[in-house]
Amino acid sequence: MPVTREYLAEGPRVGIRPFTHEDEPEFTARARESKDLHHPWLAPPLTAGAYAAYAGRLIEDPSKAGFLVCEKGSGAIAGFVNINNIVMGGFLSGALGYGAFAHAAGRGLMTQALDLVVRYAFGPLGLHRLEINAQPGNTASIALAQRAGFRLEGYSPKMIYIDGAWRDHERWAITAEMLPRP
Repeated sequence: MPVTREYLAEGPRVGIRPFTHEDEPEFTARARESKDLHHPWLAPPLTAGAYAAYAGRLIEDPSKAGFLVCEKGSGAIAGFVNINNIVMGGFLSGALGYGAFAHAAGRGLMTQALDLVVRYAFGPLGLHRLEINAQPGNTASIALAQRAGFRLEGYSPKMIYIDGAWRDHERWAITAEMLPRP
């Protein structure tokens, strides 16, 4: 059963809200249903214990901000977008990670959600730059970055350890100045 919460930002089809510990049953069920979709790109928590640690970091660590993507009306969790490695001061930046759940994949919900998170990051969070690091073969992730207006800035060999190996990544970024006005 979806946990009802107030949205930080919303569009016509989705709203974004912070993670809570109470979201564990739905989140982990959706993650288990989506294992084939996510492998080998990401591994969201599948158990209550793993979720408690994951959500705890997003809730408590000021260098992270986690957002659940919820379908308007039902409140069902469709995916998630996290801002990691938030650096304030002269840098004002963060690195995005995201994933859709299988029932929501291919429906345009993450495109709307990523736009909401980017605008929230450049507005209330006060950031100036966001980066997405995507494996070259992850065409869905790269297409989402492109739809959101991110530009390709480079290539990082063996950047992140995923699924038992160091993986190459493309670096995509957007700054507040690049964001189209609504």
